[in-house]
Amino acid sequence: MLEVYLSPVKHKSEAKFATKLGLRPSHRNGRLLLLPYVKIVSLLFKYSQNLDRTVKSRKSQAYEPLLLENEREAVADLLQYLENRTTTNFFTGSPLSALTTLSFSDNIDLQRSAALAFAEITEKEVRQVGRDTLDPLLFLLSSHDTDVQRAASAALGNLAVNVENKLLIVKLGGLEPLIRQMLSPNIEVQCNAVGCVTNLATHDENKTKIARSGALIPLVRLARSKDMRVQRNATGALLNMTHSDENRQQLVSAGAVPVLVNLLTSPDTDVQYYCTTALSNIAVDSYNRRKLAATEPKLVQSLVVLMDSPSLKVQCQAALALRNLASDDKYQIDIVKADGLTPLLRLLCSTYLPLILSAAACVRNVSIHPQNESPIIEAGFLNPLVDLLSFEENEEVQCHAISTLRNLAASSEKNKLQIVQAGAVQKIKDLVMHVPMNVQSEMTACIAVLALSEELKPRLLEMGICEVLIPLTNSSSIEVQGNSAAALGNLTSKDSHIGDEDYTAFNDVWDKPEGGMHAYLHRFLTSSDLTFQHIAVWTIVQLLESRDSELTRKIRESSLLLPSIQELAVSQPSSPNTYSRTQSDSLSEEGDGTGQEEISLLAKKIIQFMNGEFDFDTDTRADSVVVGSQGGGRIAAGRASAASSYSRRIMHQLPSDGDTELRKSVRDALASSDDDA
Repeated sequence: MLEVYLSPVKHKSEAKFATKLGLRPSHRNGRLLLLPYVKIVSLLFKYSQNLDRTVKSRKSQAYEPLLLENEREAVADLLQYLENRTTTNFFTGSPLSALTTLSFSDNIDLQRSAALAFAEITEKEVRQVGRDTLDPLLFLLSSHDTDVQRAASAALGNLAVNVENKLLIVKLGGLEPLIRQMLSPNIEVQCNAVGCVTNLATHDENKTKIARSGALIPLVRLARSKDMRVQRNATGALLNMTHSDENRQQLVSAGAVPVLVNLLTSPDTDVQYYCTTALSNIAVDSYNRRKLAATEPKLVQSLVVLMDSPSLKVQCQAALALRNLASDDKYQIDIVKADGLTPLLRLLCSTYLPLILSAAACVRNVSIHPQNESPIIEAGFLNPLVDLLSFEENEEVQCHAISTLRNLAASSEKNKLQIVQAGAVQKIKDLVMHVPMNVQSEMTACIAVLALSEELKPRLLEMGICEVLIPLTNSSSIEVQGNSAAALGNLTSKDSHIGDEDYTAFNDVWDKPEGGMHAYLHRFLTSSDLTFQHIAVWTIVQLLESRDSELTRKIRESSLLLPSIQELAVSQPSSPNTYSRTQSDSLSEEGDGTGQEEISLLAKKIIQFMNGEFDFDTDTRADSVVVGSQGGGRIAAGRASAASSYSRRIMHQLPSDGDTELRKSVRDALASSDDDA
C-alpha cells in the first residue's frame, strides 16, 4: 500500500494538552507528528467543559453554537471511548453510533473531531467494514472544510487496504468526491485523496470504473505536482491503472506517457520506480510501442541511465521496461546504440535474482536482431550466459540464457564457434537430461541451430551429443521431441560424401541409448505427426547418402524401418503437423499438402536404393526436398534439409509472450529479498 500522508498537528497548545493526557508524539518519515487524538480530545473536551457556560451566556449572544442533545451524548460517549481506545471497537455499536452522530452534525468542529477520529482509528486497525461505517465517512468526504476532507480521505484510504472495502467504497459512490478532492487547491487534501484512489486501483474490478470516472486526467495533472508526496501517490495510482489493455489505452489518451517519461529523471526513487514500471506495462502493447518510438526519443537513454540507479528495484524495472520495448526491431537496435549492453552485463552478473532475471529477459530480446549478435558477444556476454545455464534457482533465467545463445548463433559461423568454445554444448550435454522441460526445449533448439554448422558437426559428434538427443526424441514434450530430432537430422546432413569413419558416431548409437537411432526413427516413421514422419525419412536419406556400409546394412536389415517406409511410400497421411504448429513459423496450408508428397517421394527413393534401383551419386537432385512453401531451410548441395528448415524456424522465433509471468516472477523475487521495493 502506498502510504497516505496526514498533515501534522500545528498548535503548541494541543501539544501541551497531549502531554497532560499522557499522549506522546510519533515520528513518521522524519517529521514530528502529534497523534490526531490530541486534536480530537481537545475539541471534545472544550465542548464538554463549556456546555453549561454556553447555555448561561445565551442572552449576551457570546456563545458557541448550542449542541443538540444527541450530540452532547455523543461527545460524552466518545470522550469515554477514547480514554479506553485500546480496548474499544469503533466499527460497531455505540462507538460507531457516536462517531456517526458527530459526522452528520451541522457543527463543523464536531465533523472535524469525527473525521480525525476515523483517520486515527483506521491507521491503527483496518478491517472489513459495512455501509454503516462508510456512509458517515463518505458524507464527511463531501464537506467543504479542508480539515474534514483531509482526515476523511485519509481514513477512507486506510480502509481501502482491505479487499472487500475497496469494492464497497466504489460501489457506494466514493470516486466522485475523491475526484473533487483531487482538484482541491489544498496540498494535503490532494495527497490523501490520491492516496485513497491509489489503494482503490489495486483491485481489478475497480480499475475500469476508475478509468471511466474521469479520474485519469486529474491523476496525470497531479503527477506533475511540486509536492513530492502528491507526485508519489499520483504516479503510484497511474501505475496501478496499467494492468489492462483498455486502461493503458485510456492512460495514453489522457496524456500520461510524456509525464511518466519526464519523471524518469525525478530525484525520488519511488517516483522513478512507479514511472518505470508503468512505462514497462504500457510498452507491452505494440501500438503503444510505436507511439513511444514516434514521440519519446529520450526514453531508451533514460532507462539505460536508470539501470545504474542506486535503487535495486529501479534497476530491475528499467531492465524490464527495455525488455518490453525490445519486442520491436527499432528498440533492439536503439538499446545497443545507447550503450545499454554495459549495464545489462553488470546486472546479469549480479547475485540478486530480480536483477539477473530482468537482465536475462532483456538481453534475450535484444539478441533477436541479427545486427546485435556480434556486439553482444564482443561485450563479454558469452561466459555469463553459459554459467546461467546451470542456474537451478530459477528456470526462467535458464530459458532466457539458452535462448539468447541460440539467437546469437543464428547468423554467423564465427558466433557458433565462439559459443561452442565458451563451453555451451558441454554444459547443455551435462544438464539437459535433468533440467525442467521448458529448459530442455530451449537447449535442444540451440543444439539444432549449432548443428547447422558444417565445421562444428564433427566436434558435436565427438562430444557425444547424440547420447542425450536420442532419449529426448521420446520426451513427453512435442517440442523437445521435434527439436532433438531436428538436431540429429542436421548432424547427419553433409555437404559432400565423406569417409565411412565420419559416420562412426551414428553406428555407435544405432541401438543405444534407449533403443538408439533405430528406435527413434521407427517412432517418427510411425508417428501420427506429418512433420515427424518427414524428419525421419529425410534423416534416413542422409544416412544412406553417407555410403557408410554399416549404416546401410543396418537400415536394410531392419524389420522395423522398412515396413514403415514402404507404407509411407504408398499412403497419403492426413494428420496435422503438431510439432510444426508449436513453432512461430509453422508450415503453411500449401506446405502441409506438398509435405505429404515429399514424404512419399523420399520413402520411394529409400526403397529404390535398397533394391539397387536408385543411386544417390547419379541423382540430379531435381527433386530437392523443400519443406512447405516457406523455404527457410539451408541449402546443402542442392538439397534443402528438412531438419534444418525446422531449425531455422526455431532460430528466428520471438520468445513467447510471457510478460505477465515474468512480472510475477520478478515481483516474487523482489518480495522474497531483503531490499524493500
